[in-house]
Amino acid sequence: MAAANLHSSKTTESSVDPRESGTQLRPGLWQTINERYPGSMITKSKFIPLARFAKPLKDSTVCLISSCGVHLKRDRPMEVAHPLGDFSFRRVPSDARQPDLIIHQLKYPHDDADVDINVIFPIERLQDLAAEGVIGGLTRNFFSFIGYNMDPERFEATVAEGIARAVDEEERADVALLAPA
Repeated sequence: MAAANLHSSKTTESSVDPRESGTQLRPGLWQTINERYPGSMITKSKFIPLARFAKPLKDSTVCLISSCGVHLKRDRPMEVAHPLGDFSFRRVPSDARQPDLIIHQLKYPHDDADVDINVIFPIERLQDLAAEGVIGGLTRNFFSFIGYNMDPERFEATVAEGIARAVDEEERADVALLAPA
């Protein structure tokens, strides 16, 4: 698929299909991960395309998506004890502040992130960039989930598809910033 606005099938004249240009984000990434982490369940293709912006960043609406397990304190906690992981995601209002948020994750130490949430979920930095006009604006909601999931097909069908649909149809994002934890 050529680079396009996330919520439009129209591409810009300068859009280039990365598969045609041979441009990749990182050739062989899945193989590298599987070699470094025996037992990894990553089975995706060897090709990760580098998508080009469809319009200038200063005119783009940005959505943050993270596997850090952050959510509003008032929301239902993530399922951290289930051996297969949690197959849900949370919407985080893009105007939320650190005191509104909690990290619900056992698979990594988050002492530093407890002090400054922006270490793993750069919500306040994105708010600053929008206020400064570096980016055009923020979607109404950002998205967070727990990255530990031992059923990749189920994860893709529930979490990944659900977030992708919401980002495209509800949030109308031009750019998705992925922040792994």
